[in-house]
Amino acid sequence: MPGSSPARRTAPSPASAPPGVSERFWALLGAEPLAGHDALDVGTGGGRLALALAPACRRVVGIDLDAAALAEARRRAEAAGLTNVEFLERDAEADDWRLPGLERLVLVVAHLCVSDRIIENAARALPRGGALALVAFHTDQWRETGRPSRFAYDEARLRERLAGAGLAVERLEVERDVQRFASVEEALAAAIGLEEKWRADGRWFRYIKFLEEGGRTLTRAHLIALGRRA
Repeated sequence: MPGSSPARRTAPSPASAPPGVSERFWALLGAEPLAGHDALDVGTGGGRLALALAPACRRVVGIDLDAAALAEARRRAEAAGLTNVEFLERDAEADDWRLPGLERLVLVVAHLCVSDRIIENAARALPRGGALALVAFHTDQWRETGRPSRFAYDEARLRERLAGAGLAVERLEVERDVQRFASVEEALAAAIGLEEKWRADGRWFRYIKFLEEGGRTLTRAHLIALGRRA
C-alpha cells in the first residue's frame, strides 16, 4: 500500500480479496500491522479469510461450530502448505475465547458472523490497540422481503454496541448493492438460490407480494466496521 511504513504490513496476500469478500473490507484488513502477530477468524466456515490472512500473520486461528466446514478448511490449509493456521470447533458466542497460541493477538475478524455477544467477546479478548474488523448484515439487507435478519444492524446500533464494548470506532460504512430488474421473471431468477430459506421463514411470500405490487429490486447491504480496543 503506497505510503506504508515498514512497521505496517501491506495488504495480506493475495493482493485481491478472497472470493465473497469485498475489496473494501480486504483493504481494511490489509492496513492492520499483522506481521509477527496473531489473528482470530470468527465464524470461519471453510476458512477463506483465515487462509488468506495466514501468509501475513505469525498465526491464525479460525473458529466455527460447523464441523464439516472446518474439515474442509483444514484440507485447504494442508493443500496450500500453510502450517500457521488452525481450525477449532468453538462457539463464538461462548464466554471464553482464551485459545492456546494466540499470545500475540492483534486482530479479530468477524465476516457475516456478528452479534452483540461476539462484539463483547472480541473486546475482552483483544489487547489494547487490537482491532475487531467486521462485516455485518445491514437492516436494508433483502429489504424487499419486509423482514430484516435478527442479526442485522443499522449504523447507529452498531456504533453503540462497539463503543459500549470499549472499542473506539475508526471505520463504519455501508456497502449496498441494489439490483434492478426489467421483469418479474428476472427478479425471481436472481433470488432463486434464496427460495428454500425464504420459504421456511416466510420471506419468500413477502417478496412475491412485493413483485406483484410492481417492485423490481433486490437489495444486498452490509456494514463494514473497525473498532479498536482503547
